Amino acid sequence: MKYIIILGDGMSDQPEIEHGGLTPLMEAHKPNIDNLAKLGRNGLLKTIPERLHPGSEVANLAVLGYDVEAVFEGRGVIEAASMGVQLENGDLALRCNLICIADEKIKNHSSGHISTSEAIVLIDFLNQNLGGANVKFYPGVSYRHLLVIKGGSKSLKCIPPHDVTGTPVIDVLPSATNGDGKETANLLLGLIDKSRQLLASHPINIKRKSEGKDIANSIWPWSPGYKPSMKTLKELFGIQSGAVISAVDLIQGIGVYAGLDVIKVEGATGLYDTNYEGKAKAAIEALKTRDFVYLHVEASDEAGHEGDYDLKLKTIEYLDSRIVKFIVDETARMDEPVAIAVLPDHPTPWKLKTHTRDAVPFLIYYPGIQPDEVQCYDEISAKKGDYGVLKSQQLMEELLKA
Repeated sequence: MKYIIILGDGMSDQPEIEHGGLTPLMEAHKPNIDNLAKLGRNGLLKTIPERLHPGSEVANLAVLGYDVEAVFEGRGVIEAASMGVQLENGDLALRCNLICIADEKIKNHSSGHISTSEAIVLIDFLNQNLGGANVKFYPGVSYRHLLVIKGGSKSLKCIPPHDVTGTPVIDVLPSATNGDGKETANLLLGLIDKSRQLLASHPINIKRKSEGKDIANSIWPWSPGYKPSMKTLKELFGIQSGAVISAVDLIQGIGVYAGLDVIKVEGATGLYDTNYEGKAKAAIEALKTRDFVYLHVEASDEAGHEGDYDLKLKTIEYLDSRIVKFIVDETARMDEPVAIAVLPDHPTPWKLKTHTRDAVPFLIYYPGIQPDEVQCYDEISAKKGDYGVLKSQQLMEELLKA
């Protein structure tokens, strides 16, 4: 048996009155995912431990079967692994967004989804002016970057910018949680302030403003941590070989620590315009030579953060028609049977524009599985599934029973 997890980041939601009490998953036309739910077994999965923030870094580790409370060290260190940044003992790594601030409020977490080429120029510019022996910025994809502070303390309260759009900056700045973190917190505050002064007049931002685009006029560091100690999936579950396919450094970094091969697909953007077909084809090619594939699609999460119901609906339908259909058709023709799981990592309700810790619906299908009574895939239908409500590692355990 081979295995593939198809993860639609943030595609779960909450029923809303203005949409007839439906969620995007309930309203979306997704015959291929619904058919897998009908032929397979369903349930709900709690991916967020109570004491941890409902971030993608936590939720995806849980989906992959990790005891998150034991291994989690922040988002920055995971993305460092994806970027090939070697962390030394005592290096503090933080995710570093380029964000847009307007009227002293966080307008958005992505600088209007700034292009990678523009962002690289800005990050290099910040390195030249703010970097040094103990501070370094590393460019990533679009608005997602990395900040490493040698000897920094992780005794910090850092709020993810996508959780507080529309909030006054002064109310959500990084702060120390105890005396150990005071020096690092002050350093971060200084970097934020200086970045705003430097970026405001940069030619890239002047050009973006003239074109009516949001500008990247501040950095925003968050999710601090040190290099984690994680077992590979081979060590945890005996999976001999595997691959991860994603457009974002976070998921690629988790894959590195999990011992998975990172497969990058040309045209994969992390948005609704990502290369769905390319990802699907890459997943099938990977399954021909590997036992396990983790296929991650970011688009629904970004639509949720933007508060765009129609776009979120479209991303779910794209996942169904442009990825799931192809994978179902191709795996049916493979010599070795393939177990398929479909789920989000966490909800990103379009009305809230941020993640929640609610349990997410999941399905597992493989040839010969005894189906339950569920007829379609969504948050409500999954409650009737035979799996009931599972926690973290249990999804992988159930999938690997196939």
